[in-house]
Amino acid sequence: MSLLPRLLKPAYFRPFIQKCYTSSSSSSASTTDSRKWVTFATCASVSSVLGLGLYYQAYANPISATTAAEEGLHPTHYPWPQNSPLSGFDHKSLRRGFKVYQEACASCHSLSRIAWRNLVGVTHTVDETKALAEQVEYDDGPDDKGEMFKRPGKLSDYLPSPFPNEQAARAGNGGALPPDLSLIVKARHGGCDYIFSILTGYVDPPVGVKLGDGLNFNLYFPGTGIAMPRILFDGLVEYEDGTPATTSQMAYDVTNFLNWAAEPCLEDSKRKGLKAVVGFAVLFGISIWLKRFKWIPLKTRKIVYNPPKI
Repeated sequence: MSLLPRLLKPAYFRPFIQKCYTSSSSSSASTTDSRKWVTFATCASVSSVLGLGLYYQAYANPISATTAAEEGLHPTHYPWPQNSPLSGFDHKSLRRGFKVYQEACASCHSLSRIAWRNLVGVTHTVDETKALAEQVEYDDGPDDKGEMFKRPGKLSDYLPSPFPNEQAARAGNGGALPPDLSLIVKARHGGCDYIFSILTGYVDPPVGVKLGDGLNFNLYFPGTGIAMPRILFDGLVEYEDGTPATTSQMAYDVTNFLNWAAEPCLEDSKRKGLKAVVGFAVLFGISIWLKRFKWIPLKTRKIVYNPPKI
């Protein structure tokens, strides 16, 4: 049968028409499915963004039922040297801060987590610390007769508490309990900034503000009424190095000391961290060199195929 009569018959083109129709139908179906997926993805993205916005509105920025006066002012941020990743405490300031604590704070606040030995090499020498510890008498015993006795302090003793128990502390402070200062920097929002602001934030109450009995007006204390009176005044202590004992200087020094008391291992941690970073950097460089040394012969080799000549 010749080719021309076959081409003139409609049955000859039927398989091609069916194939094109099937291809167009599948293409149309895939396009429809892709549009559905795009629509679904768009709706999911919009829903996620709206959900995050509602979550932020509800939790990240909560509405407070208290006023700014009841919350207290937010403390100003100060550039404390120990906050830098490559610097530590100002040890001269720590020595002055311990003196401020002894003469202004120790009569009400304890420092129960700090032992005399912790001061060695930080604020005082061994001999100076021993002399300070021996000025305090500690209960010890029992002796051979079964009786308790007093003895001078040792480096292993912890700094003494001004009160024997909580009831005595409240009785001596009008019902208020002076907190232990060992972790006070970590226990307060704002840390050093808050402590410094509290110590320097005493002012006369504004006109019309009435405080309860035994309370003092402090701008940075929540509620602005604090039981602790102002304890730092210019010239309260006499520094050994001749530094002027202004209120802000004493607040700065004692805040530094309390920050060290809360983190006595901070400088050691920074030194170890720096050593770890340097060590990992060296190991990373060695690993890159070793990888290139092992793989460069394989990555730079040239394979040539020479077919045999026939």
